[in-house]
Amino acid sequence: MIDHDLLLVGAGPAHLGVLRRWALIERPAGRIALVASAEHTWHAGMLPGLVGGRYSPEDCQIGLRALCQAAQVELIVAPVAALDAATRQLTLADGRVLQGNWLSLNVGDRVACPPREGEGMDVLAVKPVDQFISGWQAWQRDPQPLAILGGGVAGVEMALALADQVPQLALFCAEPLLAGHCAGLRMRAWGHLRMRRVQVREHCPISRIDGNCLISGEASVWHGGRLLLASGAQALPWIAASGLSCDGDGFVHTAPTLQSHSHPQVFAVGDCANLPGVRKSGLYSMRQVPVLAANLSAALRGGALRDYKARGQRPLLLASGDGGALLGWQQWSAGGQLYGRCKDYFDRSFVKRHRLER
Repeated sequence: MIDHDLLLVGAGPAHLGVLRRWALIERPAGRIALVASAEHTWHAGMLPGLVGGRYSPEDCQIGLRALCQAAQVELIVAPVAALDAATRQLTLADGRVLQGNWLSLNVGDRVACPPREGEGMDVLAVKPVDQFISGWQAWQRDPQPLAILGGGVAGVEMALALADQVPQLALFCAEPLLAGHCAGLRMRAWGHLRMRRVQVREHCPISRIDGNCLISGEASVWHGGRLLLASGAQALPWIAASGLSCDGDGFVHTAPTLQSHSHPQVFAVGDCANLPGVRKSGLYSMRQVPVLAANLSAALRGGALRDYKARGQRPLLLASGDGGALLGWQQWSAGGQLYGRCKDYFDRSFVKRHRLER
């Protein structure tokens, strides 16, 4: 067993921000390691542009080794197999066992798949990204009609990015399109989807996959051979089995200090955590970076912890698939190439900032 003072588990946006802070300032004392499933991570906001041909894979990747070296943090590359919250022992897929006095989880989530009967449909999820990219590259060699599950931002962006690359595309939403966002943004998205000849089905939850059919309730609503999953977040199974207090979907119950309610020596941020008033989004997890970095440093030296206070809604930039973007903020909306250039600038800046390029 390998002991550490602090294990950062997962290379999510919050941990990237913490590592960057430690690289530019002074990191806390102690043996610290980042546990990641690969030597790179992806900026999820650029994936629609990647599959749409606007970015290369290299544009969207952040190498972890250079960032960890700059922060003087050990990089351990292996998927996580299990976590024992009581002992804070982390078992990796290669059999190694790590133990940390403190743990911080920023591992994201996975995409839910409806129950399946038969093997008539090829199903691909947008997460994990490496598997999605390789799967999509294989699909590109033989374009076929495609259905997308998910009427949120990810589903709409993927539909707009892929509409011109497949013979026919259908988007299925369990709720209204872009539920929870302002009416203007929803109307603009509807207009772009209609112009791209995307068939949109609202209030049409998919209950199961039967062969090459999507079933809603007991009715067959789509026939085809390919399905892209872009909604229905589920916690990673090893979190639910860890002994941490979790909600009904397996996400970690956290306090305002970003600590687990049941195991205070475990922090959890981003999509794997359930903190009231905080959306599950990379944009919102980046807001937790200052408090997370301060609290991890305080925990290692025995200091007092700070509370994270959720702030108001941030402006949303949704890629429209044509180089432009749609803007939604509170009850305001807009769209056009100018917003696409803004989104491109923000996305490229995020990647460059965490590569520590000047």
